[in-house]
Amino acid sequence: MENVNIKINGMPLSVPQGSTILEAARYAGIHIPTLCYMKEINAIGACRICMVEVKGARSLVASCVYPVNEGMEVFTNTPKVLSSRKMTLELILSTHNKACLSCVRSGKCELQTLSQEFGCDANYFQGENEVYPIDDSAAHMIRDNSKCVLCRRCSAACANLQDIAVIGPNERGFKTHIGCAFENNLADVACISCGQCIVACPTGALHEKDQTDKVWEALSDPTKTVIVNTAPSIRVTLGESFGMPIGTNVKGKMAAALRRLGFAGVFDCDVGADLTIIEEANELIERVQNGGKLPMITSCSPGWVKYCEHYFPEFIDNLSSCKSPQQMFGAVAKTWYAEKMGIDPKDLVVVSVMPCTAKKFETGRDDQDAAGVPDVDVALTTRELARMIQRAGIDFVNLPDEDFDAPLGITTGAGAIFGATGGVMEAALRTAVETLTGEELQKLEFNEVRGTAGIKEASYNVAGMDVKVAVASGIKNARKLLENIRDGKADYQFVEIMACPGGCVNGGGQPTQPAEVRNNVDLKAKRAAALYAEDENLPLRKSHESPVCKVLYDEYFGKPGSHKAHEVLHTSYVKRDRF
Repeated sequence: MENVNIKINGMPLSVPQGSTILEAARYAGIHIPTLCYMKEINAIGACRICMVEVKGARSLVASCVYPVNEGMEVFTNTPKVLSSRKMTLELILSTHNKACLSCVRSGKCELQTLSQEFGCDANYFQGENEVYPIDDSAAHMIRDNSKCVLCRRCSAACANLQDIAVIGPNERGFKTHIGCAFENNLADVACISCGQCIVACPTGALHEKDQTDKVWEALSDPTKTVIVNTAPSIRVTLGESFGMPIGTNVKGKMAAALRRLGFAGVFDCDVGADLTIIEEANELIERVQNGGKLPMITSCSPGWVKYCEHYFPEFIDNLSSCKSPQQMFGAVAKTWYAEKMGIDPKDLVVVSVMPCTAKKFETGRDDQDAAGVPDVDVALTTRELARMIQRAGIDFVNLPDEDFDAPLGITTGAGAIFGATGGVMEAALRTAVETLTGEELQKLEFNEVRGTAGIKEASYNVAGMDVKVAVASGIKNARKLLENIRDGKADYQFVEIMACPGGCVNGGGQPTQPAEVRNNVDLKAKRAAALYAEDENLPLRKSHESPVCKVLYDEYFGKPGSHKAHEVLHTSYVKRDRF
């Protein structure tokens, strides 16, 4: 691609032809503020915060959509530009619910940050404000339009990133607001609960349903035994909530913090991941050898499962019947562990810390109650755990590293990589290949299914049989893959699908990052790299070698795929209305 020569604030630059002014400024290390822009998802020039001066132009232009051309001269911080940005921010604030002290995003709100930077007077403009009902109908999130800035990043994430499009702008002019079609509640549309709209939102207009008070109440109840388990990806994202670099593995500090919160057992959901792999690999082998429904598709991601039930019900029989690692952990805790510890399952409270808002929906699904009570009582997001740690006054950054509790804290590298797209596939292949061949793998890395590409394909010869696999992350990519399978354009035996682009490391429950970071830092790759590093450094890297899983099968399940295993570790699915 050819370059063009321009000047920004008097500095000569050579930038790729077709770049926007916003992109060109970043090449020069110049930050132009935005509220609506999200790279490759939402470039609409709606917020008018990114306005700049262009020599010869009659008015200011929106830098996120204005292309550069040869000889262009741009000015990003003139008095006219700064005045325009400040006035725009003050106009936004005039209709904004400014209850910042009690807002979940206070201190991490992009509108708040910009208003402080520009010295805005929050009450400079005053006038009529529309009043909108708060939508708390869904199991996973709350929408408060009084805090919405109409940036449309949420609807862009829903439509352009996830290909769902159940939310968008309604009405026109001053009455414009974000909602569902015909003002339906979110619970009444085919939302998949992925939460990508939440991490896209620059303010507190969208946030997960906070269940921390429920956990505090359980922890203070002397009749309850409260245990906690954390998903693989949490260890490489939680640190961001405390100012630590992206991709920092804080597993040891996390275990220490959870213990100081008062949990009776601090466990690792990687145990559930290892169990999922063993059961899933066994199910795949059975289907391949006995003419079962193929391709078998993973069922670890509740957002993907809900999407399948709403939008592609013809693939329900292709779903693995395995519960997700979260639900498997809860099921084991309320059966085997409760029996071992002499605890009535009704008095055992299982709390999960998950990267995913859809996990909140999953806890209430049917057929997720192996002991006659819900497998999991509360699913917290990474953000909720961070708030609990902060509220408890725990100095997270300076905590010593501690281990998870035995026995449900002993895990493998295969469980750890569940948090990255392709990780489930790789972990399953490690177990399936060794089971089929009876030989030890000399190389455990299946690099073809690694990486952040939306769709990955590979073929492996296992025991004289070609096994074709595919991996998709992000629902838009999942749709493409499913349509190819449905239309006979692709043929696989095993498929992994994760609802969120990049997998759990980029889940809707992960720490929020401002658009400036999300647009310029590959969060998925940095977080995933930390999980693969943990896998490489663990002594056990295959799920079927987990000593905990060996005990569980010896003492309780008998063997993978047994009747008892199906009672406790497997589930069922339903067809759901799309509209």
